[in-house]
Parts: sequence; C-alpha cells; structure tokens
Amino acid sequence: MTTTRNPTAATSQVTVLGLGEMGSAIARTFVDRGHRTTVWNRTASRSTPLVESGATAAATAAEAVAASPLVIVCLLDNTAVEEVLASVGPAVAGKVLVNVTSGSAGQARANERWAREHGAEYIDGKIMGDPPYVGTPNVMLLFSGSRPTFDAHEPTLRELGGIAYHGEDAGLAAVEFMAQVAVGYELLIGYLHVLRLVQAEGVDVVEFTERVAGSVAMYPSLLTSMGKAVKSGEYAPDLGPLNVQAALMDDLINHRESLGVEAVRMKEVKELMDRRIAGGHGDQGFSSLFELLGRPSRA
Repeated sequence: MTTTRNPTAATSQVTVLGLGEMGSAIARTFVDRGHRTTVWNRTASRSTPLVESGATAAATAAEAVAASPLVIVCLLDNTAVEEVLASVGPAVAGKVLVNVTSGSAGQARANERWAREHGAEYIDGKIMGDPPYVGTPNVMLLFSGSRPTFDAHEPTLRELGGIAYHGEDAGLAAVEFMAQVAVGYELLIGYLHVLRLVQAEGVDVVEFTERVAGSVAMYPSLLTSMGKAVKSGEYAPDLGPLNVQAALMDDLINHRESLGVEAVRMKEVKELMDRRIAGGHGDQGFSSLFELLGRPSRA
C-alpha cells in the first residue's frame, strides 16, 4: 500500500480500540501517516505488529482512551461497543469518539446519548470497503453526528479513505450504510436465482453475465427517475404501464416454476401489480408499487 505522510500529523494523537482486520488496518494507516497512535485490543498480542511499527499499546481500554483526544472504535458489533464503553467510564470526558463499528441507526443514536451523558462528543461512522484498501480511495467512510466535531477532525479521518458526511443526526450514516448494503444483497440474490434459471435452460452463465453487464448501463438513469417519482408521488409509466407489465409476470412465474426455480419474488411483484391495477392505477409505472409497500393487502 502506498502511504503519504501528513506533515502536520506529528502532533496528532489518535487511539484505536479494536484490532480485528479492519481496526488493525485503520491503526496501521495512522501509524504509517505519522500520527502518534495508541492501540488497545482485548487480545493484547494483536497489538504486537503495530507496536513494532511505531504504535503504543495500552493495557486497558480506559488507558487507551485517556491517551488521545480522538478515539476510533472498531469492534465486532454494538454489544462489544457497549461493553468497552462501559469499561472506560470517566476517561471519555472531553474526548471525541468516532465509532466505525457496524450497527443500526438506533444504536448509533443510543451511543451518541451515552457519549453526551459522559461528557464526550460522538461521531458515528460506517466503512464501505475491505481492510486492505483502508487509506486509499477504494474505501468510502460514511459519517454523521455533530457537524463542528466532524469538521474539526475531518483531515484526520480523511487519511482513511474517501469520506462523506450525512448530517447531524448520528443515525444517518447507518441508514445510508444499511440501505447501500441492502441494495447489493437484494440485487445479488435475485441475480443468482436468474443464473439458476439460465443454467437450467442450458445457457452458458458466463456468456449470459457478459450480456447482462451491458444491459445494466440503463439502470442508473432508471433508478434516478424512480427516486424522483417516489419523492413527488407522480408515477410515470417508467417500465411501461402496469396493465402491460402484469401480463408479462405470469410468463416469468410459469417459466420459473416449470424448471423448479424459486419464483417467490416474481409472485410478490405480480401481487403488488394486481393490487395497484385494481386500485385504478394501471396506467402508472413500476415505481408506483412503492405506495403499497408496508401496507397489508385486504382479504
């Protein structure tokens, strides 16, 4: 990994709590960039490689927090975060906690309240990327919480990769992270089911994938138009009128069922389309199904 030393980092102190793969990558980036870095981990031996590179290991989490004005928390989950924070007690007063542990928006807001009650500032963060790329533009870090606090420490946080600030509400980084990750999983599991269908028909899945890669170029503009439609409540026939789309759904469902391929999602789409059409909205597009999400169907 290429490193660039920050000429002002010599007076910058930072603590990293948690030395799993991601925490270690964060700590190593700070060390390599010239920051005076204190590290702590429940399993003390994990700090050895970092100490050999110039970090200082603390015996306890409280000592690690006391060592620096900026404390990066990178643990397994929010339960671990709560346990570690409870152990540091008064040491957090006057510190800035930046928690990059995965967790929900509600957990982020609860952590912010805890920090405020203990005299600390809190920024919630989420990391989109893998440990080997920390410190490069291939990692995006999402932050939310106190704007003045974020602004004060932005130069240091920017050492870790690309960054984006999502607002004063501490939960907003988690909202963005969870939504971005969910889009990926929703897309990919659907894609795997399609590959099952294609393979069942004897089509080469690699060649099919190459063709799909070309087709997805249309989606950015479609997604943008759907977002605008949901916000405005005005639903143009984006993929064609629902009256026309619904007729295709039976073919998609029957095709899958004839080959023993999962059709739950297609059936869900068909059911939503039928409900929307029955409500007198058959001239609208796919984005109008948003109006039915979270609303139970009537028997």
